[in-house]
Amino acid sequence: MKPDFSKSPDQLIPAIVQDAKTHKVLMLGYMNEAAFEATQKTQKVTFYSRSKQRLWTKGEESGNFLNVSSLHLDCDQDSVLIYAHPDGPTCHLGTDTCWGEQNTNDLSFLSALEAIITERKASDAPNSYVASLFKAGINKIAQKVGEEAVETVIEAKDNDDALFLNESADLLFHYLILLQAKGFTLSDIVQTLASRNR
Repeated sequence: MKPDFSKSPDQLIPAIVQDAKTHKVLMLGYMNEAAFEATQKTQKVTFYSRSKQRLWTKGEESGNFLNVSSLHLDCDQDSVLIYAHPDGPTCHLGTDTCWGEQNTNDLSFLSALEAIITERKASDAPNSYVASLFKAGINKIAQKVGEEAVETVIEAKDNDDALFLNESADLLFHYLILLQAKGFTLSDIVQTLASRNR
C-alpha cells in the first residue's frame, strides 16, 4: 500500500487523522513519501511540516503522540485516512481536536460493551454472569429481557430518575445479550431502523 505522491505538484498528500475508538476527526496534515514511510515504520503519525520544511512527528515536543491503529488510502490513492490512538490533546492549543471538539462518542461504549459480551459468550468462566446466561440458553435470556422491560416500565411511571435510568441500563444490557444469542448485533438493528427512514 503506497500513495501516489506524483499527483500533487509538491509531492504532498492530505492525511486525515481519526480517533480509532471514538471516530472523531482529530486533525488534518500533509505527508510526503518520507513522512508516510516514517509513520509506517514508527507507528507514530508523522507529517511533512510546510512551515518548518521538515518531517514532524505529532507529539515530538508535547508528548501527545498519535499512535497508528491503521492506514487507509482513498480510491484515487492520493489521500490517506489514519485511525489512531491519541496520547493526549491533539491540537497545539490544548483541545482534543483541531476544531475544538471534545473527543468523545458515548455510542462507542456500546461497541466496546458488545465486544465484551462476545468475549464472555465464548468463555467458560464460572463467575461470569454473561457466560452463565448464554449457557442457560435463549429462553432464560429472553425471560431476563422481559423482566427488565417490566421493571423499566414500572420505574417510568414513578418519579425516581436514578431508578429509571438503572433499570433502563439493565434492559439495554440484557437486550444486547439477547441480540447476540440470536446471532445479531446492535448494528443490525440500526440498519433495520435506517431502512425504514426512506
